[in-house]
Amino acid sequence: METDRARPTPEQARAALAEAEQVSTSTAALSATPWPTWFAVTLTVYLAGLPFAVGGALDDSDWLLPHSRWVVVMTAGTAVFMALLAVAAKGWQEKTGVALRTDVLPRRLLIPLFTGLPLVLLGAPAAFAATGQAAWLVAASAIAAAASVGYHRVFVRMHRREGA
Repeated sequence: METDRARPTPEQARAALAEAEQVSTSTAALSATPWPTWFAVTLTVYLAGLPFAVGGALDDSDWLLPHSRWVVVMTAGTAVFMALLAVAAKGWQEKTGVALRTDVLPRRLLIPLFTGLPLVLLGAPAAFAATGQAAWLVAASAIAAAASVGYHRVFVRMHRREGA
């Protein structure tokens, strides 16, 4: 025979569900926390410089540096960036117990970022290689830096709103 203690009342069940939802929301907010500020700056600098390195690597003429040096600059810059990404992710996980994730962020924000930014970062250097106009690289660099700073600020605001 069941006792009243074994079976929660409707109010107790609703309270337990609300508490579980709050824990889930808090975990999602913590998981969606933006990158540490030092890494957001690193990411912005990397994205701003990438169009120039790719453009120099794609250009047949030796624009500012020999073609092979641009490949070295691009490869070394990417290696340093990936190492710093690993440091940021590891540090964040040690600090919070939660891995840095993007899957908890709204798709309405991520789809434009993950589709538009690669087009800018690769399209502008290709346009530069075809036309020789460095304005393509300057524009791509500005767009990439603005996107990096803008998305970081949006994620900071989202975290503050969801964490409160």
